[in-house]
Amino acid sequence: MKIDDVLPEQRFRITRSDLVAYAAASGDQNPIHQSEEVARSVGLPGVIAHGMYTLALAARAVDVWAGAPGKVVEFGAKFTKPVVVPAGADGAELVVNGTVKSVEDGRATIALVVTCDGVKVLGMPLAAISVGTRVD
Repeated sequence: MKIDDVLPEQRFRITRSDLVAYAAASGDQNPIHQSEEVARSVGLPGVIAHGMYTLALAARAVDVWAGAPGKVVEFGAKFTKPVVVPAGADGAELVVNGTVKSVEDGRATIALVVTCDGVKVLGMPLAAISVGTRVD
């Protein structure tokens, strides 16, 4: 892994059934994640994914790049835009891209670009992984 390496793009499909499952697992039963009517009544364009679910999918991409569990040593981002999840089997697609920004002291820092429908949904996402083995 070296500076300016572009990491393999990761894509994740998010469906409404994923949101129901995440709500059950997380305890976040806010209806904006399940009801079109409620989401629109509060000014949203439709049902949106949980922010922490979006963040977890981006972290999963970093974990894949790290090549083994337990190598992600830092991860963070700001929530900037919601991920709108339409009804139906297609749902929404989250796309995670990463570029290595630095490699030093056994640690690689990765800048991410996380988008849905071409719109950045996380602001300033940055991750650090422990390196020393090859990352695919």
